Amino acid sequence: GGLSNAIPELVHDGDMGGKFELRRVPNDELGMSPVEIWCNEAQERYVLAIAPTSEAIFTQICERERCPFAIVGEATEALHLTLNDEHFDNQPIDLPMDVLFGKAPKMHRDVKSSQTVTTPFAFNHDLKEAVKRVLSLPTVADKTFLITIGDRSVGGLVCRDQMVGPWQVPVADCAVTASTQQAYTGEAMSMGERTPVALLNPAASARLAVGEAITNIASAKINKVSDIRLSANWMCAAGFEGEDAGMYEAVKAVGMELCPALGITIPVGKDSMSMRTVWQEEQGQKSMTAPMSLIITGFAPVTDIRKSLTPQLITNAGHTELLLIDLGEGKNRLGATALTQVFNQLGDESADLNRPELLKDFFDAIQQLNQDDLILAYHDRSDGGLLATLTEMAFAGHTGVNVQLNELTGSAVESLFNEELGAVIQVKSESKQTVLDILAKFNLGHCSHAIGQLNNDLRFNVFSGDEQLFTEGLMKLRALWSATTFEMQKRRDNPKCAEQEHQVRLDENNPGITPVITFDLDEDITLPINSKVKPKVAILREQGVNSHLEMAAAFIKAGFEAIDVHMSDILAGRVTLDGFKGLVACGGFSYGDVLGAGEGWAKSILFNQVAREQFKQFFHREDAFALGICNGCQMLSNLKELIPGTEHWPHFVTNESERFEARFATVEVAASPSIFMKGMEGSRLPIAVSHGEGRAEYGSIEQAQQSDQSGLVAARFVDNHGKVTMQYPLNPNGSFNGITALTNTDGRITIMMPHPERVQRSVQNSWRPNDWNEDGPWARMFRNARVWVG
Repeated sequence: GGLSNAIPELVHDGDMGGKFELRRVPNDELGMSPVEIWCNEAQERYVLAIAPTSEAIFTQICERERCPFAIVGEATEALHLTLNDEHFDNQPIDLPMDVLFGKAPKMHRDVKSSQTVTTPFAFNHDLKEAVKRVLSLPTVADKTFLITIGDRSVGGLVCRDQMVGPWQVPVADCAVTASTQQAYTGEAMSMGERTPVALLNPAASARLAVGEAITNIASAKINKVSDIRLSANWMCAAGFEGEDAGMYEAVKAVGMELCPALGITIPVGKDSMSMRTVWQEEQGQKSMTAPMSLIITGFAPVTDIRKSLTPQLITNAGHTELLLIDLGEGKNRLGATALTQVFNQLGDESADLNRPELLKDFFDAIQQLNQDDLILAYHDRSDGGLLATLTEMAFAGHTGVNVQLNELTGSAVESLFNEELGAVIQVKSESKQTVLDILAKFNLGHCSHAIGQLNNDLRFNVFSGDEQLFTEGLMKLRALWSATTFEMQKRRDNPKCAEQEHQVRLDENNPGITPVITFDLDEDITLPINSKVKPKVAILREQGVNSHLEMAAAFIKAGFEAIDVHMSDILAGRVTLDGFKGLVACGGFSYGDVLGAGEGWAKSILFNQVAREQFKQFFHREDAFALGICNGCQMLSNLKELIPGTEHWPHFVTNESERFEARFATVEVAASPSIFMKGMEGSRLPIAVSHGEGRAEYGSIEQAQQSDQSGLVAARFVDNHGKVTMQYPLNPNGSFNGITALTNTDGRITIMMPHPERVQRSVQNSWRPNDWNEDGPWARMFRNARVWVG
């Protein structure tokens, strides 16, 4: 509803009315009608109420941040809403508030249930064909093409994104963020949906959506199931035969039965009630109707972000076992599954959550096992069934799996492809009995089954007793699973890059991200700094920059006093650089991340005489340093004429892939004068990359070679074997010879395209769980985010 919704709600929440002027609403499209101005749903706008005495301060804040704003009206004691339009000299809205917010009359609908005509699922194919089709189904398949074009590390608090493990496979069950830069507490978010099931059983579809959200979020360390809050997004073709009744059944099943039984509330949600479209063609009227849908988003506080389980199978923990916890209790219902869909059928009976108490026991059991460090890997069962669950775990762990169906009921097809709720966990063989005892304690003993082990052959094998039912190389299955993402990238992006990434993901010999540390992890580099007189560093940002908080946190931990400095402060004369020892130009989406944003930032300095002189003097001071990251890197690279010893610096342009790249890449620290890299030479560190214009461009190949051989390259992208690379996505932007960081001749000023200030959370939560313990090398290295300054 846009402002027509936000503004009346704001004053109504204060038990007031309001008077507003339509033409004060910021609007660059002068052809919009009054109703378009008032009701359009433009994003990235907010409405707030401020006291008149705060108006001057509010104005100063907005001007400093270069945030467009307008005071569009005032709240009134009279419970009346007035919207004036000075252009037409009229009042398009003039009505009492209780007309908008009074008690609405109840809506009565005359609805009838409809029974879907069904037939049992008929499977007349071999198992290999079923595996091929299910893994290729887009709802099951690899989603990399969607994931890597969006920033997943901004803010420095993301500790569990979609990409899992050294091979960066998008199979995470839930998202986890830290509460603060220093905390181990945080928040988790998950999703659940089973829309196809609504074609058979709307109530079951809704129950499964809630169940899937819970089995997903169970991978995070959460105190109790009642800590979870749900957001419900309902969609329905209201008025169409059977749909209203189906919606009623689903809402009742979730709102009045399941969630109360689990002790979970749904405080927020939304609905879209027009999921049907009708159009006319020469042959007659056509229509398309979407099934009733419930998309559940679950949120919960996390007590320890370090205990976030992932689907990555662990290969260096000795002999291990895979256990299936089957909340379907052996029912193996196949209706409305990925399997029936790929064979153009529906089936007659769908999965369901028949016993809510079993789901609650499951959640409590997983939390107990996680707390006792008894789970090595975890993955819930959903779209694609057990087959998809196990293959995704194998992809994440880069390991073969032997699946044994002996303990499961039903046929191999039923066992592998039913989508009943549940999960697979990997445990040490020596701990297996302890795990089974705990599962039995939580009333899950009857539905917990040993289903396999790992193998060293990179093959996925399925057995029933001594009979081998299926075998295939892991990389062939990965090719099927990633075919959609590969084809989408080929058509949307640079096809050359898509080909290169596909080669990387199908490389059997790829060791995954393999860091190397050449410096003493336990050395306290902050000791020489006098804590009473901390050197000041300007955390410099421009409109839209959003990496300033994690950058400040890193410098504070390194012993600096970090000062927030906006470019508007410098241009207005409120701040000068002569009081700072350091200057850090931060990354993020400056100017809305339009192309050339860093270059525009630089021009605001170059074309302002006061700012230009300040920056020039700062860069020539021998007692000062500067660092540019991401947009800040691009900005500093365009200030070469002000910075001594930067003749070899390149211009940064659009990535070779022609896409924004959000990756977790390995960077090798090269020998250079950079004060930021002293003592780290030869280290290979995984670092978050998030940029659309990170490719170093030179005027000629000769200039590129001169820069490459100058001895001033501070870091390069390397592949997982430690070799400098130009292969995408190991080199995510295509820079010549992997160049991604450079310094000036005296090493005081460094520019870098990756985001080193984001390393702490990313590495901590992408690595093998058993490598991340209190005294392990990764814990010591990333326990505190640090900036290395020589």
